[in-house]
This record gives sequence, C-alpha cells and structure tokens, in this order.
Amino acid sequence: MVRLLRSPRSVLTASRFLRSRCKTRLVVCSQNLHHSVARCHWHDTCEFDAFQSGHCSGTMSDVSKNIRKQIGLEPGYYTIPKCRANLLKYTPKREDLPSRSMTESFTTAILPLSSSSYRERYVNHLRRVRMGRLMEELDLFAVWICHRHTSVPTLPKGIPLPYIFVTVLVESVEFSNSNKISASEDISLCGHVSWTGMTSMEITIYMQQNFRTILKAIFVVVARNATNTAAAPINPLAPANEKEKACYDESVKRSEARQQKHSKNALYIRPTKEDEKLMFEIFKRTQGTNANDMYNLELPANCRWMSESNQTTLLRAFPDNRNLHNHIFGGFVMRTAVEISSITACLYAGGRPLIECISDVAFYSPLKVNSFIKLTAYVVYTYKKYIQLLTIVEVLQENSSSHLTTNALFLIYKAERNVQEVLPITYEESLCYINGRKKFRAFQKLRQDRLTNLKQFQKTEKSGS
Repeated sequence: MVRLLRSPRSVLTASRFLRSRCKTRLVVCSQNLHHSVARCHWHDTCEFDAFQSGHCSGTMSDVSKNIRKQIGLEPGYYTIPKCRANLLKYTPKREDLPSRSMTESFTTAILPLSSSSYRERYVNHLRRVRMGRLMEELDLFAVWICHRHTSVPTLPKGIPLPYIFVTVLVESVEFSNSNKISASEDISLCGHVSWTGMTSMEITIYMQQNFRTILKAIFVVVARNATNTAAAPINPLAPANEKEKACYDESVKRSEARQQKHSKNALYIRPTKEDEKLMFEIFKRTQGTNANDMYNLELPANCRWMSESNQTTLLRAFPDNRNLHNHIFGGFVMRTAVEISSITACLYAGGRPLIECISDVAFYSPLKVNSFIKLTAYVVYTYKKYIQLLTIVEVLQENSSSHLTTNALFLIYKAERNVQEVLPITYEESLCYINGRKKFRAFQKLRQDRLTNLKQFQKTEKSGS
C-alpha cells in the first residue's frame, strides 16, 4: 500500500495520506453531494447521507487487505486451497446474531486515481477511466460491506470469520455523467446493507467524484459457511430511524420484484400477444419480394442482422483473479464482460459510445481458476442512439467440447448519433430482441422515475426555503 500511495515528490506516509483523504471524502459523502440540488442526479428515499457513520475503510487496497485478514487468507497460491473445515463449528445460529442497522454497515473507501502509480491500471489509451475496472472495485466493496454488517458475538478473538460471501446478482449499475469521469482525480465509494433475508443481503453502493455521483449499484450477495458447502445465517437488518425504514421498504419492493423476475425469462416463456404481433411485423419487414420463398430474406434500409452484430473472445483465467476457493473473482468476470461489450458497441456504432446502464448480471455457476472462458456480446435491440447488448459468459471444458453458461448480463450504451436498427432472423433471436426491448423500456422508465423524484425534491426544497 505504501508503495502505491507514495509518489516521487510526496513525503506523506500512508497513514497520513489516508487520514487526510478520509476526512475530506466523508464530507463529500455525507453533506455536500445530495444536499445541493444543482449537484443532485439521484434523489431517492434511499439516500446514503442519512446513514453516514463516519467510518472510512482507507483505499480499496486496504479493503482487499482487510477482507483477506478477516477470513484468514494466507498469501501465496496453492492448487489445493487451505482447508477451513475447522471453522464450521463457529458458524452461528440465526437467533444468536444481533440485529444491525444500515449505519453500522455504512463505510467509505477511496480509489486514489490522483496517484500516478495507482492510476495506470485504471485508464485506457485515451486516458479515460476503464469502466470494467470500476465493476471490479464495486464487487470487492460489496463483499466488504457484508463483512461490516456481520457481527458474531460468540466468535473467539483471533478466529477468522467463518463465512464466505458470494455475489449472486447485480441488479443494476446506473451511470451518470460517465463522459465527465476524470482519470486523474480520486473516486470515493460509499455503501451499506439495504435489505437482508435469512442468508442473503442487498447492498447499495454509490460512486462519486468531485461532488458528483457517477454511478449507483445494487448488489445481491449470499452468505455461505466457511467451506462454501452450505448457506449460513446472517444478522437481520433492523432500521434505526424513519429514513432507514423508508430505504428498507424500497428494498423490500425490489426483493419482491426480483423473485417475480426470476421466474419470468423471455427465452423460456411463451411470448405475449403483443410480442407475437411485433415478431410478425419484423417478419413482414424482412420478407423478400418472392413471398413463396421462405428463405428469401431482405434486409431493410439502415438495418443490420442480429446474427452479424456480435463479437466473441476467449480468455484463460489465472490465479491472480481467484477468490478463497480458487474460483474466479466475480469482479473479473464483470470487467471482461464489460470490455467485450464496449468493443462490440464501438464496432456497431462506428464511434465510442458511453455506457449508460448494466442490469441483471446473473451468476449461474462458479468458474474454476483453470477455466477457459468464452465471452460473446450480442446487439439485441437498438433505439435511436441507444444500443442494448446481451453478453454471455461460458466456460469451456478443457478435456471436452462442452460449454456451460456461467454468467449473463445486459448493458446499454449511448452513441453520438442514431445507430442502425438491429433485426432478428430466427425465432431464438426474436426472443432475444423482445427481451432486450423490455430491458431497454425498463431503463427508460427508471430514468423517468429518477427525473420525477428529482423534480419533487426540488419543489420540496423550494417550498421549504
């Protein structure tokens, strides 16, 4: 950490650097960001300034170090991970776990991009911030918030935490002002637990830079026992005041919506009458001049076939991207998926579109550290300047030709000008088109709701003054 934080002209020690950073950044998180209407881009009932605890976790390097320390992860790579079966006896019962408030899990961490030695890993050739790297940090920070929330009174001092926290879903990552993110100024992360079940938690995270929110993310993480062989109970969440209660109520609604959404996948349910009507309209638009030839398809003007609008890459995982059980870190999967999606959007639009939203990042199966990874990004829907992509992550078995889908995520990019319309040919492509269209409409509604909330907030502030 000292090596990363010291620059050639700096005489600050790491501890002095962190103290100065944390003091200033906590002011950003707690007071200035959302209390100024001119700077407010998101105003929900779940504003994190209400949960400010004054806790700072240092830099993201410190966060990683603290997680390793709490779970007792020793340095070095071993083909067979160290056995943690001795920690199973410390797995607590649900009734022995005290309730926790949102304030108790709230914390702040710094991504010190102002340090030249730290910055290089996070910028591209245009000196812009790599969005995939931010996804890695979000995933790590979400796990750290789970550690902050977890309190086991019966755990003896010096014993590693008998838990493993696994990301199972990233419900949404909404970007704002992504074109204004500076690659040479610090980024702060703030977050807290916003909902809990018996073994799962919802984590709400914000990123800010220069008094401006650049993204908001909703993660769902599950708790597993020390050997990752069974679910483990977690501390229940008990709202401490009215603002926490309002946040909790919103999170409960999201949880209920997730359960309904999980049972409704456009690729596995019969299309509605509206969907079938749309599919038939696309069929008529692409039918050739010879109506009797079912294979005579014609591409309308200013359109592209979906089958020709995808990009694929193959990767090999390495130990530096592993977690405690020699599985690939979820943040690495998201980073590589975002990067192949960005390439696909650039090639499709003929420029450099900006990312607007990531949604429904699903984790179906873990990836082992020796995996061959196949990533494919498909353009599944377009609307004016917007490009909706579906990115699929598969693992290729080393000794066979079988593929297993491990992850899927939807991403929306915005180009500088209107893009060509993408059209499906096959029935499966049509279902992807319908699903992508629904995802994009949900994104539009979300943005509209944000705008409505902001206007209501401005009206309330004006009447109050």
